[in-house]
Amino acid sequence: MKTATLKELADLVDGTVSGDDQLTITSLNSIELAAAGELSFINSVKMTTELETTGASACIVPAALAEVRLPVIRVEHPDLAAALIHNYLLAEDFTATGIHPSAVTGRDCRISSLVSIGPLVGIGERVTIGERVTLHSGVVIGDDVVIGDDCTLHANAVVSYGCTLGRNVVLHHGAVIGSDGFGFATDPRTGSHVSKPQVGTVRIDDNVQIGANSCIDRAAFGMTRVKQGVRIDNLVMVGHNCVIGENSILVGQVGIAGSTTLGRNVVLGARAGVSGHLHLADGVMVAAMGGVHNNQKKGAVVGGIPAIDVRKWGRAAAAYSRLPDMVKEVRRLRREIDTLTTLVAKNNQMEKDDE
Repeated sequence: MKTATLKELADLVDGTVSGDDQLTITSLNSIELAAAGELSFINSVKMTTELETTGASACIVPAALAEVRLPVIRVEHPDLAAALIHNYLLAEDFTATGIHPSAVTGRDCRISSLVSIGPLVGIGERVTIGERVTLHSGVVIGDDVVIGDDCTLHANAVVSYGCTLGRNVVLHHGAVIGSDGFGFATDPRTGSHVSKPQVGTVRIDDNVQIGANSCIDRAAFGMTRVKQGVRIDNLVMVGHNCVIGENSILVGQVGIAGSTTLGRNVVLGARAGVSGHLHLADGVMVAAMGGVHNNQKKGAVVGGIPAIDVRKWGRAAAAYSRLPDMVKEVRRLRREIDTLTTLVAKNNQMEKDDE
């Protein structure tokens, strides 16, 4: 673990120091848990009062914050600065431990000498593995897989045959890349299902992180692709032939059906679902549990099932919560109308009788 002065950390994030810029920092911690020697952060000037009780030696704060008792690093985006500094302090030089004796390696592989391959790893035939790659216990790599430099595959991750990982890809525990896509044809005479062969592949581009137990299906034909900088949470399902655009974010339990494409910087909230053969353009955001059934234009923000403009969905959701009272009101109005109708009919009859 590194240590650094407050000035060195400020220079890392283009911040400015107020206070002792030679203060030594050993780590970063939350505002509640930080202790002496540690750096913390607040994202808003509304959190200023928390600086009075924190045990941190210094803090990352918004640039507009007034002077406080602690030494601070002032930045425009404290959350981003905290992430950059935390990664810097935790970074360790790669140590190549080689291939564990219990790992199994197939024929005709090209594996860099600068790797750390753990116990019970299975590597197929004709696999290419770059430099500074770490494969933790129980990882399974299929035939003809290519893994770029600086990748980390955590325990029990699987990369099936013919798939490609770019540089600096992280697969968390149990992630599966290249399982068969969900495709079949149904015999109308018997009702039985005939699986369609899934003969395509998956490409994961550089700087992608994929969460625990998430699945990226191989293409039926061609390629399923996850582009550069994407972040995928745990328990996410990406169907065959999908394309996930650069820097998009898929939050936990998102499901995307086959042949759907996402543009750049798309955000799908937790448990959102997207139907197949759709296109979500750049910057689209889908609220948690939203169900998308049609194409979405650039920058659209939608929610609900089926997903509509999030402001309209918010109003509809608010109205939905009032439905029981509205039903009571409608019933009351019906009774009043029935009463008035009866009175009008009686009045009309009386007028006829008078004639």
